[in-house]
Amino acid sequence: MLLNFISSGGSKAELIQFLLTIPIILFSLSFHEYSHAYAAYKMGDPTARNLGRMTLNPIKHLDPLGTVMMLLIGFGYAKPVPVNSRNFKNAKKGMALTAFAGPLSNLFLAIVSALILRILIVVLNGATITAEFQFNFYTLLLDFFYLFHILNLSLAVFNMIPIPPLDGSRLANIFLPDKIYFGLMKYERYIMIALIAVVFILPRVTDVSPVWWVASKISSGIMWLIGLIPGL
Repeated sequence: MLLNFISSGGSKAELIQFLLTIPIILFSLSFHEYSHAYAAYKMGDPTARNLGRMTLNPIKHLDPLGTVMMLLIGFGYAKPVPVNSRNFKNAKKGMALTAFAGPLSNLFLAIVSALILRILIVVLNGATITAEFQFNFYTLLLDFFYLFHILNLSLAVFNMIPIPPLDGSRLANIFLPDKIYFGLMKYERYIMIALIAVVFILPRVTDVSPVWWVASKISSGIMWLIGLIPGL
């Protein structure tokens, strides 16, 4: 991310990585929010669709602070999709499934990009290509799909944290009594500020990001499963 580029002294590799993340972030956050809107619509709530949020157009979804966070440290968020739970037959279930659609969409993108990455490795390793082509195009292509893979896994893991206003807190609503859940929701803004601070500071204190650590473990599992496919 941008902070890595700055801390590395502006290396060419870090600059390329940063530039590659921009289209990945724009698409991944948009796909995440589109999935929320689509899930809500399929369960009877047209609010997001009527407000133009059931789209992959990033302009409709991006939150300025959340986007800057994503570019700076690799974790961020988009503008929440508006949902009217009264349109669901079962409000708690509808909210939970709508929330889960976001992280699930990022997991889906992570699996697809991992599969593409593995296919590229197999195909390009068997191709006759010049050293210059291999360095400039082959490496760039692999870097793009690896970043696509790990960033989407990180988005999925981050959003599944059961802390308001992340998607995981909506899932936790199924198991928490209404009194406790809505009590927590009153402090949603302050909890979010504290969460941003922790996500930003913790990796610089411990030299490891818990979200990235979990994402890397899931990534290893996905790559292992893909490796079981004949020919890959």
